[in-house]
Amino acid sequence: MSTETEALELDATDPGHRELFDVPPAQGGDYPEVAYFAGNSLGLRPRATRIELLEDLDVWAALGVEGHLDAERPWLPYHELLTGPAARLVGALPSETVVMNSLTVNLHLLMVSFYRPTRSRHRIVIEDSAFPSDSYAVRSQARFHGYDAEDAIIRLRPRPGEDSLRTADVVEQLGGDVALVLLGGVNYLTGELMDIPTITKAGHAAGAIVGWDLAHAAGNVPLALHDWGVDFAAWCSYKYLNSGPGALAGAFVHERHVGGDLPRFEGWWSTDPSTRFEMTPESRPPASADAWQVSNPPIFSMSPVRTSLEIFDKVGIGVLRERSLRLTAYLEKLLANGCPFRVITPSDPARRGAQLSLKVDGMRAGDLARRLRFEHGVIADAREPDVLRLAPVPLYSTYHDCWRAASALAEVVPA
Repeated sequence: MSTETEALELDATDPGHRELFDVPPAQGGDYPEVAYFAGNSLGLRPRATRIELLEDLDVWAALGVEGHLDAERPWLPYHELLTGPAARLVGALPSETVVMNSLTVNLHLLMVSFYRPTRSRHRIVIEDSAFPSDSYAVRSQARFHGYDAEDAIIRLRPRPGEDSLRTADVVEQLGGDVALVLLGGVNYLTGELMDIPTITKAGHAAGAIVGWDLAHAAGNVPLALHDWGVDFAAWCSYKYLNSGPGALAGAFVHERHVGGDLPRFEGWWSTDPSTRFEMTPESRPPASADAWQVSNPPIFSMSPVRTSLEIFDKVGIGVLRERSLRLTAYLEKLLANGCPFRVITPSDPARRGAQLSLKVDGMRAGDLARRLRFEHGVIADAREPDVLRLAPVPLYSTYHDCWRAASALAEVVPA
């Protein structure tokens, strides 16, 4: 196994941006700060978040309602401050992108428009290991339209003895009865990065709408939603986007679908802002993803998202992806040399994000995570019964963190 000195030398030559974040204190082990590998569940807080959120809160105290127009960052158009950075992050046009609501709410609002089943074409394709809320959402959509969820939902499973889906096997399932393909861009459990452009193209060739849940992809891997022709997508911003627990989510609608006659739910913020205060009873939706908004944006929830997106704009997702590849490969090498478990994340770096998932036999994942935390100061994410997820996030994780995690696992997991 690599030595601690070697890990520190790598940090000196390939530093991230840890100084921009508040790293929690360790509750065990020999180091003052945790080695944090749960950024695929909840990212760390940027230090600027507290300062900038308090600035927005102070406007309320100083201006009251006049903050809508007179604040340094006026509340009325505040959501527009997030549009450009969010669009750049996911490879979209600003007119295709909006930050609003939470992830599953956005998926439902988008499926109102894009899941338009008929008796001959009503099935929905998802991964068998999709995050549960995605399963709940598509099953409820199928039932809402009068279909049996057990029949309507096609759940994709890896081949026997394999842990990840093969693109060819996904494409093979896209038959003429499929109305909607809704997959995770990066699978939450295995960390597999799906071939988004190939699957999107195949779904369209089969006559289906193709949407993506990018909860574990946004801020993790480079995306090109516009160029790939994705119909719609949604993502949360509290994982790799470091915007806080339950933070506002993002949504994408390809430009070919905006400004048309797709059915949508509407509300106060889905009308054209230039005519909003004419107070007419009929909405006049803009020819942009803003038309899918419903409610007045929560400013104090948008503030942390704006702060985080500024970091991604400054550093660049391409630069982060390159460091992510190096950091994840280093952790993989350490784990291969000393720990008795199986990595279920694809070994090909091009087929994974900033995550390695370990299948541990003979221990419950939650018990293992607690020992790592309280005995070694290493924070990992457990998925019962036997999967431990480690996310070396390139913004703030270090090579020394990776060394600590591998060393702790070698001690805790029986050989």
